[in-house]
Amino acid sequence: MFTRKKQFMLNKINIVPRWIIFVIDLGVTTTALLLAFIVKQNLTLVGVNWESLFTTVAIMLIVNAFVFTTIKTYAGIVRYTGMQDALRIAVSVLVSSVVLYLISIISSPIQNDLVLNNVVIIVYATFSFLALLTYRVAIKFGFAYLRSYKMKRKTVVIFGAGEAGVATKRVLEHDGQNHISILAFVDDDRKKTKKALDGARIISFSDLAALAAEEPIDELIIASFTITAKRKNELVDFCLNHDIKVLVVPAYSNWTEGSFSSRQLRSINIEELLERDPIHINNNQIRAQIKGKRVLVTGAAGSIGSEIVRQLMHYSPELIVLCDQAETPLHTLELELQETGKTVNCVSYLASITNEARMRQLFTSFKPHYVYHAAAYKHVPMMELCPTEAVRNNVLGTQLIANLANEYGVERFVMVSTDKAVNPTNVMGASKRLAEIYVQGLSKHHTNTKYITTRFGNVLGSNGSVINRFKQQIEKGGPITVTHPNITRYFMTIPEACQLVLEAGSMGNGGEIFVFDMGQPVAIADLAKKMIRLYGLIPNIDIDIVYSGLRPGEKLYEELLNDGENTGNTYHDKIMIAKVREVEFVEVSKHFNDLVTLISSEESDMYLVAKMKEMVPEFVSNNSVFEKLDMGGKVVGMGADS
Repeated sequence: MFTRKKQFMLNKINIVPRWIIFVIDLGVTTTALLLAFIVKQNLTLVGVNWESLFTTVAIMLIVNAFVFTTIKTYAGIVRYTGMQDALRIAVSVLVSSVVLYLISIISSPIQNDLVLNNVVIIVYATFSFLALLTYRVAIKFGFAYLRSYKMKRKTVVIFGAGEAGVATKRVLEHDGQNHISILAFVDDDRKKTKKALDGARIISFSDLAALAAEEPIDELIIASFTITAKRKNELVDFCLNHDIKVLVVPAYSNWTEGSFSSRQLRSINIEELLERDPIHINNNQIRAQIKGKRVLVTGAAGSIGSEIVRQLMHYSPELIVLCDQAETPLHTLELELQETGKTVNCVSYLASITNEARMRQLFTSFKPHYVYHAAAYKHVPMMELCPTEAVRNNVLGTQLIANLANEYGVERFVMVSTDKAVNPTNVMGASKRLAEIYVQGLSKHHTNTKYITTRFGNVLGSNGSVINRFKQQIEKGGPITVTHPNITRYFMTIPEACQLVLEAGSMGNGGEIFVFDMGQPVAIADLAKKMIRLYGLIPNIDIDIVYSGLRPGEKLYEELLNDGENTGNTYHDKIMIAKVREVEFVEVSKHFNDLVTLISSEESDMYLVAKMKEMVPEFVSNNSVFEKLDMGGKVVGMGADS
């Protein structure tokens, strides 16, 4: 029986020194020459001139020693022989044969001691190439057999019968650590199904269940870069239901010389399952607007702001000003942009958007043509505890930047808002709705600046994302904490959200609130269960799910439109225009002055939130100390209790 100890000893066999391979190669070619001579003699040794034969062998050894040393046929590791090794052998044999042929021509008029002629050289070349390659391949398969002997066979199915699929199959077949059997390729192209590719059959997705019933499948590898989000989710759901591990091949940009290693195969992550089909944006229109312009991005070091900066780099602006109050993230972004090697000039500007002196200095120094306003406090429970800071940053900070944009003749001002601004149940959402109201009102107040608002939901992988939190909890062994069994959220990837921000910003005429198509809401409890299963664990057995209750200000369902709102279409199928109630800028300005007074007077949070509810009538607190302000739909409790 082939024991683990023997397997370990086999793996510890050292690589044979090059000089041994060199000597073996010379021996093989010597044998090939002798066999060629015997073939030329009609398989008889009668009448052989042994002295001439030995002289010819000696010349051949000298020639091959020089050729093999120059071309380095012995340099490859025999057990990993591949196409490059075969090519080296073919070239060396060809060069050797040509040299021997030239020697035979030169020596023929002088003396006839050599046994070289056209027949011998042709047969010698054929035998040499086949023998040099055959013994290498034999050793390679010998090692592969010994490694896999008595090892558990791993059965694999590859999705994608294209170049990536073929490359994946060959990578797995060269993996010495596992005994892998490729059962089939799966592909949605009907022209490929029921055929074979590289020795493996091609089946459709509908046939996958039958295949799994015939023979257990250990792994399914997604080797397609064009797979739709729907099909990817169907594959993963099928695999999770059948205890099949799902892996994906690395992006083609991570391949080296058209190939990759088995170590680069990775487990699929939840973000990929929440992705949707790629969106298409009007790059030419955005480029025409941005090229050669100076652009300011506030909150540039944040999740959304930094991605906006990365995407703006492709449109060749004259300058991008990176404004953020977080020093370390801003420094990290600056280093990242330097490493890209792009020639766009980026200037870091460390400051808070609430600091009027610094912001005025920024606009005076750089005179931006475009402003992408992504700076905001966004954590709902934190803002519920600190309403003053929510208003100071999200509301009055936006007011300051918007006013400066108007004063300094900015062409477009694009604000990033949130779905939490719709029927807000928390201070954070209400603060963003107030920012929307001010930007809307300013847009209609005799200004040449086009003020545009974009509104969308949660973004995958952003700082503080529930996805990141769940990952940390699973890796610690659980439990996963979900606030409520029925809570749902909309999700969108950061690049997708930022693409739509740029697109909406380019199409806006001023005063619009653009709403993005967020797809279907996702149940957070289901999300947690799927993440646990993707780690190969069982929900509520390996990892517990605990329901902690809604946090202050949190609601079960996020919305993208007010009850009294509806939408109008745009030329982009994923961007709509929200039709919201009109606001009078004079009245808005008065209310904002009241907010400034309340913050400056250091009144209690109750007074400030009460003012926010007056300005945003649909703001009804949920699971919060501010619920007392909503009694009977009127502001109450402003006496001693406040």
